[in-house]
Amino acid sequence: MIELVLIGIGTGNPDHLTLQAIKALNAADRVLIPLKGETKADLAELRRQICDTMLTNPATQVVDFDLPVRDAANPSYRRGVDDWHDAIAEVWLNALAPLGGKGRAALLVWGDPSLYDSSLRIADRLAKRIPLKVTVIPGITALQVLTAAHAIPLNDIGAPVVITTGRRLRDEGFPAGCDRAAVFLDGECSFQHLPSEGLTIWWGAYVGMAEQILISGPVSDVARQIIDTRARARAEHGWIMDIYLLARA
Repeated sequence: MIELVLIGIGTGNPDHLTLQAIKALNAADRVLIPLKGETKADLAELRRQICDTMLTNPATQVVDFDLPVRDAANPSYRRGVDDWHDAIAEVWLNALAPLGGKGRAALLVWGDPSLYDSSLRIADRLAKRIPLKVTVIPGITALQVLTAAHAIPLNDIGAPVVITTGRRLRDEGFPAGCDRAAVFLDGECSFQHLPSEGLTIWWGAYVGMAEQILISGPVSDVARQIIDTRARARAEHGWIMDIYLLARA
């Protein structure tokens, strides 16, 4: 049986790896590094740097593989994601084939495998095709790094926080039943569609990395600054990972 170890690596800063993650990395027969095209080559490079820094087992192989691209033109977002995950599962299957049905392979997962990441769902697809044991090593999430960078608590005393996406924020407005919302996967700065009165934002891009950018304040004051800064950063790097926390009075 193959053991697939999903290792949360935080936002790519080697200092954010836990001791458990380092041990799991060195216990793997193969470490699989996804390649997402030239515009995101530095994401693969960050994973290689983690391996160079933390990997001390000479028997562990570090192997690259090309990650399929999601068809953004598919009119059904859910169907497009399902097809994409099927394609990734096929690529993972090929990357695991040299193990001959036994051994341990590790995947370095951005952030944590349990929070807005599809590695576990793809692993479920794989487990239907080969004998597979899945082990998860938790990582520091971008949300934790964001609140640490701004030196703020995630929640008010005894109050709930909703974790949502830019798509839902845009289509449904501020989540009901809470006054704080953490927003992932927002390529459109969806906060600009909300009434700005009494709304505060703590925004961060490339959090925890050398390129980290932080902006905070009333949405009415900083919305345009965030939108413009985000556009410039994405043009400069070819990609962007950002996240933000909203609070309403």
